[in-house]
Amino acid sequence: MRVIGTVGLPGSGKGEAATVAEEEGVPVVTMGDVIRAECRDRGLDPAEHHGEIARALREENGPAAIAERSVPLIEDAAGQADADTVLVDGLRAPVELERFRERFGDDFTLVAITAPFDLRAERLGERGRDDSDVDVEALRDREEREREFGMGAVIDAADVTIDNTDTLTVFRDRVRAVLRGDAASGVVDAASNDGAEVEK
Repeated sequence: MRVIGTVGLPGSGKGEAATVAEEEGVPVVTMGDVIRAECRDRGLDPAEHHGEIARALREENGPAAIAERSVPLIEDAAGQADADTVLVDGLRAPVELERFRERFGDDFTLVAITAPFDLRAERLGERGRDDSDVDVEALRDREEREREFGMGAVIDAADVTIDNTDTLTVFRDRVRAVLRGDAASGVVDAASNDGAEVEK
């Protein structure tokens, strides 16, 4: 079983990558769902308490708590779909990366999805899912929280980087290339016609 993990700052395109995976028949496990479920179990609104509960889970159960809870979800998703590839959406901390590499070994590929702040802020403003999506300063605060978890280090450790500054069609093609295994390592070339070439 191949496991593809994605990492990226808010608005980078992780959700769209997950949508492409689902369209291609690849099961998706969203790490944020672990936190949202815990919020609901504690009687809290995930939109308001997501960051607080993410920290609480790590403090109460160790820094790899969310990854630990995600591993059986990944294995179940693969089994239920009879799939040889699963996408895990939303790594944030180096310890999560370590846990997945420890569990899945060479079958785990980390993909960073990148785009500059202004472009990501514009996308989030259009999406408007919560207040931090339309408030630029709130977005900066949210990103600072993500970086406190060590997301920058996880992005730097990626096996593959997808640049999401071109059209949606090009981005989706790049994601499909990674899902097919065409981009095993390096940077998905922004200049390629189909987004499938890799610059090492």
